[in-house]
Amino acid sequence: MLTDRQNLILKEIFKIFTETGQPVGSKTLMDYLPIKVSSATIRNEMAVLEEQGLIEKTHLSSGRVPSVEGYRYYLDHLVQPTKVSNQTSKVIEQNFDHHFHQIDDIIQESAKILSNLTSYTAITLSPEKNSTYLTGFRIVPLTSRQFMAVLVTNQGTVQSQVYTISDGISSDIIEKIVNIMNDELVGLPLDEVVKKLHTDIPIMLSKYMHSTNGFLELFDDVFQKAARNRYFVDGQLNLLNYADPDDLKQIRNLYSTIDQNDGLLALLNNELSDQEINVKLGSELDNDAFKNYSIITARYDAGIHGEGLIALLGPTSMPYSKMIGLLGLFREELANKLIEYYKDLNDE
Repeated sequence: MLTDRQNLILKEIFKIFTETGQPVGSKTLMDYLPIKVSSATIRNEMAVLEEQGLIEKTHLSSGRVPSVEGYRYYLDHLVQPTKVSNQTSKVIEQNFDHHFHQIDDIIQESAKILSNLTSYTAITLSPEKNSTYLTGFRIVPLTSRQFMAVLVTNQGTVQSQVYTISDGISSDIIEKIVNIMNDELVGLPLDEVVKKLHTDIPIMLSKYMHSTNGFLELFDDVFQKAARNRYFVDGQLNLLNYADPDDLKQIRNLYSTIDQNDGLLALLNNELSDQEINVKLGSELDNDAFKNYSIITARYDAGIHGEGLIALLGPTSMPYSKMIGLLGLFREELANKLIEYYKDLNDE
């Protein structure tokens, strides 16, 4: 365990390094520490911190910078969220202060707000679908062989997809299928809807079709999409601002991940935690492309409508106190907006 003075010195090293990006020396620390300590004492304490692997010397100067182990110690024992400025609070409120037509619009806007405020990559995940029910399903003919399947949920989510069917399926059969699916599926949770689409529904449709193979798969796709948690990513290219320009392999991996947002979602799912706000360093992430990055995840609670997740992906040297403080406020604002949205939806 470190002494109080060593913790104070280590905390100040992180603060100065985050603000300046420069190695921190004993003389600089003398000017910033809130206690009076000689330069020699600071050097001795820094030597102890270096021996324990919490700071390290760079080849550029005699100063020290935090090590990966130091970041982990700092995040586990020393970091304290800073209060969000009034200006930033107003920006968040103003961006959320307008009418949204769908829950996806709110989730997407939240990622955009976070990315703009931080210049990092923001990922937002909608609340869990445990309280999402199917409230409507219909077929809209487009041509003689094409139609659009449209479903609506109690959360105001509308999902649609265009399909092409074989000549052997008449419009009368399509209408009967829609009636059966509405009678049997409307009012059920989406997970149960997907399950019945593979069990009960094929049996009910067999009297109208010789085989449902291939046909129900058309509808299955749109229901599966609605049942999945929705997520949005903003500021993907910000990742490249912190990549090592000499590491072409890392840059290629980053581009590949940026082009496929599912890769960022997988990263988010892998780092889920029971903690309300959690930080994982690049060395702790299961992806070499992010070795110089960290991800901060924060849960938000939309009451009976479930929990969701917001995340910031940025450089290892990001100002954690500031970012954790921001996410702490932001998750409350997002949860309040979602609860307000659900209330307005139910009042209509």
